[in-house]
Amino acid sequence: MAEAAHEPDGVEIDGEQHVAEQHVAERHASWLELFFDLVVVVAVAQLAHRLHEHPTAKTVAICALLYYAVWSVWTSFTIYTNVVADRARTRSLMRGMFGIAVMAAAIPHADGDRGVWFVAAYLSCRLIASGVLQRTGQVVTSWPVGQAGAGAVPWIISIWADPPVRFWLWGLGIALDLFFAIMGSRNPDRLLEEVQERQDRQDERRRGVEMRRQAGHEPSGTGRARLGAALKIRAVPLHTEHLWERLGLFVIIVLGESVAQVVDSAAESDWKVPLAVTAIGGFVLLICLWWLILQNGLGALPDLGHMEARLAMPSHYAITAGITAMSAGLGAVAAHPDHAPPMGIRWVLCGGVALYLATGLVGGLLLKASWRWMLGWAVPSTLVALAVGVWGGELHGSWIVLIMLAVVAWQVAYRPISRRYAFAA
Repeated sequence: MAEAAHEPDGVEIDGEQHVAEQHVAERHASWLELFFDLVVVVAVAQLAHRLHEHPTAKTVAICALLYYAVWSVWTSFTIYTNVVADRARTRSLMRGMFGIAVMAAAIPHADGDRGVWFVAAYLSCRLIASGVLQRTGQVVTSWPVGQAGAGAVPWIISIWADPPVRFWLWGLGIALDLFFAIMGSRNPDRLLEEVQERQDRQDERRRGVEMRRQAGHEPSGTGRARLGAALKIRAVPLHTEHLWERLGLFVIIVLGESVAQVVDSAAESDWKVPLAVTAIGGFVLLICLWWLILQNGLGALPDLGHMEARLAMPSHYAITAGITAMSAGLGAVAAHPDHAPPMGIRWVLCGGVALYLATGLVGGLLLKASWRWMLGWAVPSTLVALAVGVWGGELHGSWIVLIMLAVVAWQVAYRPISRRYAFAA
């Protein structure tokens, strides 16, 4: 991933402020975190296969909702391990892995009888992740979605709802999740006050229960002494490099699923020229995407360094969702490269590329990127991807892949062109 210089994060220890040591700044993902990611690979594969088999507008919308649920669970546990480092509870992460595995198994029929199982597993995982982080007394003010419970309410209600009401409730839950996370990150002092108030109420309830339980068995006051002081909530910074490494590894997961989709289709197809063009073009397309993320970061913006978490996290969701959709389209096209793909397949492939490009475009508008990059690269590339999705009905699959490759390769060309002609982002 692209690296940006930054000062070591400050951390609070025993009421005093300390600066993180240099070896902390070099912390990487643990073996436990990598093991956790294996289950996410399965969930992403299930979503890509579902898009591959049923590329309708309804399926795309449902998969976007399901993908957010998987992504948000992974994000919640990632933030937890980012904050506590090697003090992460193995049992909690294992429970999260099992929950994601249940979600993955339910994805093919999540709009039917397994939808309740998906929701139950999702809510359980979010509860586990928020619970372990809450017990540390720390709040990640830069992206507090793991500790915001408002988005869970519509998901709970959806257990008793039938489609399509269930899906609208899921969408409402996601909107509330993102709204409170972004607003909370913009006003961290108020967020800390609200979390502290909730914690104080919980401490008071527990104290009352314990005092009543001990009332007839111990002298007055001993129960209060045993409970100790109330938990003091404090803000904690995210470990920047660890977070960006974890987000980057997730991108590798979805890129890997794209490779798997192309390979699986090629294994079942006739090895002729159209397949060779499609497979090679698709593989180079994935290399270009990898190169762009390596050079530009998860915001898909050149030369702007790391984004704030409240912008980087939604961007990461959109980028990885787009690559997941694109992987399903690549697999379907590789299965029949010498035919014009159905409209749904064409839209999944081109729409996935367009979503990736549009994410950079929106980020550029928010962060005031170079107008040369916006008008010469971001806007034209996004429009071309969308145009092929709308008017590319007569194009064979191999040609669509080559056009998408040209669009992404044009993004890769920005850096050498900008250096040659001496204009910067």
